[in-house]
Amino acid sequence: MDPLVIGILAAIAVVLLLATGIPVAFGLGFVSFLFLVLFEGFDSLGVVAETFFAGIGEFSLVSIPMFIVMGAAVASSPAGKDLFEALDRWLTRVPGGLIISNIGACSVFAALSGSSPATCAAIGKMGIPEMQKRGYPDSLAAGSIAAGGTLGILIPPSVTMIVYGIATETSIGRLFLAGVFPGVLLTALFMAWAIFFAWRSGYDFRDKIGSFSWRQKFEILPRVLPFLAIVVGILFVLYGGVATPSEAAGVGAFFCLLLVAVIYRIVQPKKIWEILSSSTRESVMILMIIGASALFSYTLSSLFVTQSVAEYIAALDVNKWVLMAMINVFLLVAGFFLPPVAVIVMTAPILLPIIINAGFDPYWFAVILTINMEIGLITPPVGLNLYVINGIAPGISLPTILRGALPFMLCMIVGIVILCFFPEIATWLPEKIMG
Repeated sequence: MDPLVIGILAAIAVVLLLATGIPVAFGLGFVSFLFLVLFEGFDSLGVVAETFFAGIGEFSLVSIPMFIVMGAAVASSPAGKDLFEALDRWLTRVPGGLIISNIGACSVFAALSGSSPATCAAIGKMGIPEMQKRGYPDSLAAGSIAAGGTLGILIPPSVTMIVYGIATETSIGRLFLAGVFPGVLLTALFMAWAIFFAWRSGYDFRDKIGSFSWRQKFEILPRVLPFLAIVVGILFVLYGGVATPSEAAGVGAFFCLLLVAVIYRIVQPKKIWEILSSSTRESVMILMIIGASALFSYTLSSLFVTQSVAEYIAALDVNKWVLMAMINVFLLVAGFFLPPVAVIVMTAPILLPIIINAGFDPYWFAVILTINMEIGLITPPVGLNLYVINGIAPGISLPTILRGALPFMLCMIVGIVILCFFPEIATWLPEKIMG
């Protein structure tokens, strides 16, 4: 059978299986088993265990559970509430200050936790009721938080960037640096749209709650600045050559646990156990997906599907930007149905050689891929952030949340277009710092 036909059948089988609600790792593993047996016989199953464990045998994967522990510790504390409160106190006199506070708090908390759902929950619980109280439209209140939460997979330290680095054998440090300015760009676009929308809706931006004294502004900073110092410290030791990503993640996790114990008095064994157990569940889920994806990639490669797809795309006589547009559409559709980690480990190894042959930078492409995954987080049918917002603000209907999130999706598309015209936004910092 033609390898391209086998690839199409495998893709259809994966989509149909995942549509039943089966966990991603089990779905990929089952399809891999099935196609290996059908096309190479039962003898091919001898490599299954070795391939699976080789997929999760990279030492750099240790950084994933460590960053997840770091995020779980922050998410379990009132750090999100304090971060929002601190920004609100300092920006209360700025036109649209509450919107800026919400999106700014999302971007900072996303960097701390690396989790989009955790960011939506932590900032949304405080930010959405406050925006409603001050007269902001429900769609803007919910949409801005849903979109702001997606920044967690782009702004470093990012678990998805680590997964991309491992899947494509690219530098994780460079990937982190490549996400800094694009993350700032998206945050600025989100803020600009939110302020414009609220102004167009007739909200006058006049201060309705009075002002805060300097004492009130400064008294909350000791509860916020230590966490920001951890992020800065992690980035410093990574790019200063002091530590590897795994070592930096381990130290960051330790200090986050220490800070939530000292600042918020989270020292009860039950609370600590909840942090560690939830981190373990999420880490195992991600590592299972990585292992199953390694098996799936091996299956496609052994059946010459990967090579045939690469040859077919390379043979297309199209402009490289047309090729990039086709890849973006593919990633966008994939992100509608699959979580970011699954899309990255399944597609990045196939797409990277094509991207490099077309003359694109692999670190720039990592940012483009990640923004596509961000769009998927606020787009049905999966749209995880939409359901998180609906859960913490049940008074706002899902269609209203989606309507509020749509303009932010357009902001992300605008961000992709800007990065296509000015790729240096993603590539300048890695080249400047790491050569």
